[in-house]
Amino acid sequence: METFLDILKYILPSLVVLATAYLIIRFYMDTEQKRRNLELKRNTMEFSINLRLQAYERLILFLERNHPGQLVIRVHSQGMSADQIHGALMRTVKEEYEHNLSQQLYVSDQAWNMVVNAREELVKVINTAAIELKEDPSSTGLAKLIIEKWMNLEKDPIALSKAVLKNEARALF
Repeated sequence: METFLDILKYILPSLVVLATAYLIIRFYMDTEQKRRNLELKRNTMEFSINLRLQAYERLILFLERNHPGQLVIRVHSQGMSADQIHGALMRTVKEEYEHNLSQQLYVSDQAWNMVVNAREELVKVINTAAIELKEDPSSTGLAKLIIEKWMNLEKDPIALSKAVLKNEARALF
């Protein structure tokens, strides 16, 4: 029995030291894992914010490029008929939209809906102007009519969309 107690005298403190070392190492490993997770989350957030900012930039550029004044100037060339410029405008709006379609992943539903509504309003104005064009079947006449119709809108959907996008982008900071 005495040998058992002697062995216990040596083993018991060793077990306490072992348990203490285990707890300290476990605490250190847990803390280190939490630190790595936070670092990973921070890096992911940084990357995500950069992607979102790029999306806001691209959508604002999309809206600027599709403002009727800019669009007509960019698409119009000498000698085009009204039908030709109508087709070119519609094709350009469609291509620009398709090019930026993936940006909806990075902006709110409200902002994306505003962008889509601005595009739809632009298409509606272009088509309405093309249908109503009677007096001057030239491309210049259509361009003027499109710009006039856009300016007569109660609210500029492109300006509204840009305001929403800018507010969301500012909210990231």
